[in-house]
Amino acid sequence: MPCCERNPVQLIAEHVVVEEGLEQHYEVLKELGDCHASLGNHDRARQCYEEARVLAPEKAGPAVGLGVVELQVGRLDAAERAFRTAADLEPACAEAYGGLAMVRQHRGKYADAFDLYMTCLDKDADNLVALLGLFQTSCQMGSFARVIHYLEVYLDRHPGDTSVLYCLATLRARDGALDEARQALEMILALEPGNAEAADLLRDVRRRQHYPAEETVRS
Repeated sequence: MPCCERNPVQLIAEHVVVEEGLEQHYEVLKELGDCHASLGNHDRARQCYEEARVLAPEKAGPAVGLGVVELQVGRLDAAERAFRTAADLEPACAEAYGGLAMVRQHRGKYADAFDLYMTCLDKDADNLVALLGLFQTSCQMGSFARVIHYLEVYLDRHPGDTSVLYCLATLRARDGALDEARQALEMILALEPGNAEAADLLRDVRRRQHYPAEETVRS
């Protein structure tokens, strides 16, 4: 049937079907790109992200994916351009700012990385990559107070995340808050009795507090 003979409702329905098909194709390509990137198949990942970008040029996801791939292969300038493109496309995209932070961290610009990780967490407080990046840069800079707040906010929602709990304990110990560090480490060992890193740090914290060693942390 010629387009001029179709009623408006039919035309709208056909348009919706086409749009849904394109969206599904985009999602498949984006997920394939993520999969290839995680496996280190950089060329295939780039191809998938580029095809996804053609289908949805307004979306930040493919640019973020390309940035991750370029970061994996050490092309920092290309990675920064890709993450910047993602941030321009979607200013609320937390992953774009997390990617920019990782680029700055790789370049040794820890203060810039710290601020960008903070921006990422302001947009997505559950972004674990940014949270751990913030922990790393804070250790490199010796600045802990602001990081501790974000770790505590995250743990309020994910109390069983022992990796973040260990980061908090480490910062508490470095900051001299030994009671808080000890409590966090004891919680980790209650959840993971075989966690050697937590046991070692707890032993050190107890030594500094002049506590007797506990059976749970003996070698």
